[in-house]
Amino acid sequence: MAQSVKYLITMGELKRKDNSLIFRNEKGHRYLPIEGVKEIYCLNEVSLNTKLLDFLAKAQVTMHFFNYYHQYSGTFYPKEQLVSGRLLIQQARLFDEHRIIVAKAIVQGIANNIYSVLYHYYSHGAKELKPLIDWLRKNVPGLLSSSDLKINQVLFIEGTIWKRFYQSFKYFLPETFLMNKRVKRPPDNPMNAMISFGNSLLYAKTITQIYHTHLDQKISFLHDPGEGRFSLSLDLCEVFKPIIVYKTIFELVNHRKIQVGRHFDKELNYCLLNRAGKTAFIKAFDSRINETFQHATLKRKVSYQTAIKLDAYKLIKLCVEGQAFKPFDFREKC
Repeated sequence: MAQSVKYLITMGELKRKDNSLIFRNEKGHRYLPIEGVKEIYCLNEVSLNTKLLDFLAKAQVTMHFFNYYHQYSGTFYPKEQLVSGRLLIQQARLFDEHRIIVAKAIVQGIANNIYSVLYHYYSHGAKELKPLIDWLRKNVPGLLSSSDLKINQVLFIEGTIWKRFYQSFKYFLPETFLMNKRVKRPPDNPMNAMISFGNSLLYAKTITQIYHTHLDQKISFLHDPGEGRFSLSLDLCEVFKPIIVYKTIFELVNHRKIQVGRHFDKELNYCLLNRAGKTAFIKAFDSRINETFQHATLKRKVSYQTAIKLDAYKLIKLCVEGQAFKPFDFREKC
């Protein structure tokens, strides 16, 4: 796992100890060097105090919290160091005048990356996927090209893309991991449990990436800017879900690294990853998001995590220079 990220999976207490961190639980304690740490994920009950928060704020470390059902609860968000009133005004102006253009670009990005994921299975024998990958490649651009689309119509197209994607799982996953529909609060079966957990992790990762830019987290384009949430993070993480969250899930399932009988706690009305399941998922997720590729424009290797921040920079260029916004495309790796 990347040294810049700490995942706290068990119950315990996190405190500042001199110029480092110490995590105590029933098994003892361990030191967590603060140097190089950018994020901490609290995936269980963790006690802390204001002395710790002040220490984390000075080190610009974001701390993300998740509830019992592995859903994102909130973030300790240190005082922002990168603040730009000029960019804030231009970001708000972009929302007023060109929201629909950015929203369409994000939905097209989702379709492109789902196409890439499904094409892999199509080329390895899942020929039943051909109608869907043809629809993603040929029809979705046409649907989004209409000049008089409203935001609710763009959201309907996005919803249709995800729905058809979920329905395609039966062609390349074992029956024990299929789902009838997406259920979030709480997830009701192993597949929904992994999707919820993965989406929550990716959302938190995106919050951290945007924190290190001048963008305002509250002004979004596909999702309505809402109260009490970082809606721009919801926007920017969408195109990365197919290649980070879903590729992680498919690899875990098809390589039998996650199994229904070993990695889940199943109750009457919900299903969650157990401790072994969370550990296996986080290991695969971290490996995926830190995987590097040769960037076509920058001419150097970057990770998918960095690619999220690069999409934020593209949005800044649209605000400042009017440069067209094209989200990350797995086929082009840029």
